Amino acid sequence: MAKKTTTKKVIKKAKPKKKVDLKQQTIDSIVELIRVTSTVVPDDVFKTIAAAAKNEQKNTTADYAMGIIKENIDLAKYKSQPLCQDTGTVIFYIYHPAGFHQTPFKELIKKAVTLATKKGYLRQNSVNSLTGENAGTNLGEGHPSIHFYEQKGSEVEVKLMLKGGGCENVSAQYSLPDTTLGAGRDLEGVRKVVIDAVYKAQGKGCGPGALGVCVGGDRADSAYFAKKQLLRKLDDKNSNKDLDKLEKEIVETCNKLGIGPMGFGGKTTLLSCKMTHANRVPASFFVSISYMCWAFRRQGIVLNKNFAIKKWLY
Repeated sequence: MAKKTTTKKVIKKAKPKKKVDLKQQTIDSIVELIRVTSTVVPDDVFKTIAAAAKNEQKNTTADYAMGIIKENIDLAKYKSQPLCQDTGTVIFYIYHPAGFHQTPFKELIKKAVTLATKKGYLRQNSVNSLTGENAGTNLGEGHPSIHFYEQKGSEVEVKLMLKGGGCENVSAQYSLPDTTLGAGRDLEGVRKVVIDAVYKAQGKGCGPGALGVCVGGDRADSAYFAKKQLLRKLDDKNSNKDLDKLEKEIVETCNKLGIGPMGFGGKTTLLSCKMTHANRVPASFFVSISYMCWAFRRQGIVLNKNFAIKKWLY
């Protein structure tokens, strides 16, 4: 009689998981955020530009300019190279849970910026304002610009804006009333000064542009809140009905000015206008306008518990 044979189940011991280097993972995630922000326009921006390009009259200078812009966008994405030689001021907005340690995260951002500069995703264009010295790292007093906000929940969101010098130069701030424009302290006065800023730009700042506007606040906060409006998607809707209506009116009016892309004439002077408001003291009424070029470099990520990229925001 044959002996009964038994087989023993071989249980393999699971290999211990490799410990994640959280610091390096954070740096890698931020470098990738910088790369994508510098080389790829967000979907909402591309759709707006593509729609505007179709609206231009064929075989005109404006049509040619919009075509070049689209080609530039495609080429930058394909080659993973900056959309513009001026990669601008590097501005981070970090939204984090309670108890988050800001200082070490800020240091990791700086390391990521240095590495991204070395890789060519950022140009070496941050200089000391007193000496003109360029460290070649994009690090220095106040640069990169980093802002932290505590929020509910456990996730960390990192948003990045690259703000070029050309579009920053045509940004503006007005104090109402402005007698030269007949602009009073009301939304009609706000409309007049915003359109005046676009008219004075005359396509400079690499138009067609997009605007972030803040009505009110003090000089510093008004400019800050105006720039932060550029984090909004171009196809969103303002929760304030009056501002939502004014946003649309400003875009429509500016696109009838005939300035067009790069100031060459045409129907596309402004891609969008995003507005907010802030309380002010009775003696002041500031209106701040932050102008963004067509190379609208804005992106964001959500990080998982290991600080790898979990989701893209735009």
